[in-house]
Amino acid sequence: MKKDQMTPGRRALLRGAAVFGLAATAGCAGTGRPSTPGPTAPSGAAAGGPPAARALKPSAYRLQPMAGYGPPHAARALPRVRNKPILRMDGEGRTMVLTFDDGPDPRYTPGILRTLRRYDVRAMFFVCGEMAVDNKDLLREMADDGHLIGNHTWTHPLLPKMTRSAMREEIERTCEVVEDAVGEPPAWFRAPYGAWNRNAFQLGADLGMEPLAWTVDTLDWTEPGTGTIIRRVRAGAAPGVVVLSHDAGGDRSQSVEALRTYLPELIDSGYRITVPSRHGI
Repeated sequence: MKKDQMTPGRRALLRGAAVFGLAATAGCAGTGRPSTPGPTAPSGAAAGGPPAARALKPSAYRLQPMAGYGPPHAARALPRVRNKPILRMDGEGRTMVLTFDDGPDPRYTPGILRTLRRYDVRAMFFVCGEMAVDNKDLLREMADDGHLIGNHTWTHPLLPKMTRSAMREEIERTCEVVEDAVGEPPAWFRAPYGAWNRNAFQLGADLGMEPLAWTVDTLDWTEPGTGTIIRRVRAGAAPGVVVLSHDAGGDRSQSVEALRTYLPELIDSGYRITVPSRHGI
């Protein structure tokens, strides 16, 4: 046999090697494109090969920032877990805080907002989720006027009687409604009936909220008469005082009317009606 002649077996071996080389070249070409967050299979890939990794969703990229693209956004700092609520606010001069619970109620909340707007005053509204979810326009009006929106649970239950999981749902659902309406979650929490326990303090802090109670209770929910509500606010007025009133949960027309009288009186007496700062506590 001449040296340039090959046996049939050798020719078959060389043909197999050539086919294998072409396949390998095609495979490299398929992965030779610019790098992407996740590899994809080349078009028309054989079904018998290993499945190609799916591209990550955009949210996954945000959760895993790449080095060289700047530091990730810092998470919001959580407040410390307290063992009692804040009762009054420290501040310079004669400052007071007005708070309204249980709303928003389209029958009474707009009247309170109009009075506050007339005197260019900011207040706090501790809202119940079951009221807020159907009145998000009032939440947005509160936020637009510079008022603080706090969390007062979903259905106004007695928290110490609840399991931790049920309590969390009450608080968390209301956070979600507020954030959906105004673009940010509440930074303050108030337990219904002023009934706190360890779980309430812990869950509130876990969700980024400080616990605020009150110093002066107008007891307006008992509907004692407009004059009685006014006298209670006058008698309790003092620097750092937090006044509790309601804009829902019953007939709150007395509360709306009383505010029209005692608010200008407080201002004329030199009180500055303001809202608390998380940095000042």
